[in-house]
Amino acid sequence: QVQLVESGGGLVQPGGSLRLSCAASGFPFSNYAMSWYRQAPGKERELVADISSFGGIRGYADSVKGRFTISRDNAKNTVYLQMNSLKPEDTAEYYCTRGWRTAGGKYVADAWGQGTQVTVSS
Repeated sequence: QVQLVESGGGLVQPGGSLRLSCAASGFPFSNYAMSWYRQAPGKERELVADISSFGGIRGYADSVKGRFTISRDNAKNTVYLQMNSLKPEDTAEYYCTRGWRTAGGKYVADAWGQGTQVTVSS
């Protein structure tokens, strides 16, 4: 079955960096776009970044542009989120998803990982 397993979360000081990883299995990884969502307590879920099946197209939320980078290694069935210049408002549970972009450009997720917590605090 489809499995998405996130890792790499933790506690980091403001201005610090973390790299999240998501190991995928149970499906042809290179056939799908992948993305990272996040959700903070009391806030709506937010699409942070997404990447096309072969990595040629990437999209970012305005709140993370210039600080976060999404990438993937199709040989390792893994997608990454490099997070730099972290801010307290980046604190959230981060989720890896499998999905695709519609003809209208909307990203649709059909499988989710269990999440990894990122806390940015001094």
